[in-house]
Amino acid sequence: MTTQLITTGRGRRLGQPADRGGEPLLRKIVLRAPVYVVMIVASVLALIPFLWMVIASTHKTSDLFVTPLPLLPGGEFWQNLGRLQESIGFGQVMLNSVLVSVVYTVFSSLVSIMCGYGLATYRFRGRGVLLGVILVTMMIPMQVLLVPLFQMMASAGWIDSYQALIVPFLANAFGIFLMRQGFLDFPTSLIEASRIDGASELRAFYRIVLPVARPQIAALVIYTFISQWNSFIWPLLMLNSEDRYTVPVALNTMIGLSRVDYSGLMLGSLLATLPLFVLFLVFQKQFVAGLLGGAVKG
Repeated sequence: MTTQLITTGRGRRLGQPADRGGEPLLRKIVLRAPVYVVMIVASVLALIPFLWMVIASTHKTSDLFVTPLPLLPGGEFWQNLGRLQESIGFGQVMLNSVLVSVVYTVFSSLVSIMCGYGLATYRFRGRGVLLGVILVTMMIPMQVLLVPLFQMMASAGWIDSYQALIVPFLANAFGIFLMRQGFLDFPTSLIEASRIDGASELRAFYRIVLPVARPQIAALVIYTFISQWNSFIWPLLMLNSEDRYTVPVALNTMIGLSRVDYSGLMLGSLLATLPLFVLFLVFQKQFVAGLLGGAVKG
């Protein structure tokens, strides 16, 4: 007995169950609704402190202690900005932080990239032990290193200098580990082929290796810049001159024994956060790709 096949306009036979890929849109929304609700609530909770910082930076300090609290921006932004500039020289402080963070990021990233590449691609005796030592240094609290590092900087005559903020931490253990994980799956045959063609080690590294590792490098740059930008304890110990202060140290001087300029602190914190916010927005895709790539390899 011959059975006639009747198909729909899209080519599916009548009576055949629908493909799971064609799941109704309403069902997808219902299934994903709890996830969306949790994400929305988490986003709102994460934004509340930032929104309050924006609102507080546009009011007088006395307005921040009234009941109810102000929920809308005020009109004291420019007055607070002028007072901030007058009290700590905020423009110079921002330039100091940018200088120190950029220089540190460039040289620390170079050290991390080269060390990570060497640990991932070269085979030599003691490589595993060296990697273990590097990872162990990540477990040492910063407070344990303050006294010996201070003595070293004092012996070198680097107290109240920017090199004291940059040089001791150029070899970043997390950065080295991140780049090592990123280079683990790099095909060494490309390097060997470039050597046969007469390319030097540095040329092969620059032309072949670095372009492939751009996501990991972007993640490394963002992490390194943010860590140096937010550094507080070490610059507080090293810097004595007010014209050399970085942003966290300068903002700390606004906290007095009897009076605290909260509106100025909020404005300074807001302006200090904006460069990091913009940096992450620009490189967020590379940052996430670099961290995920380093997490699943090796």
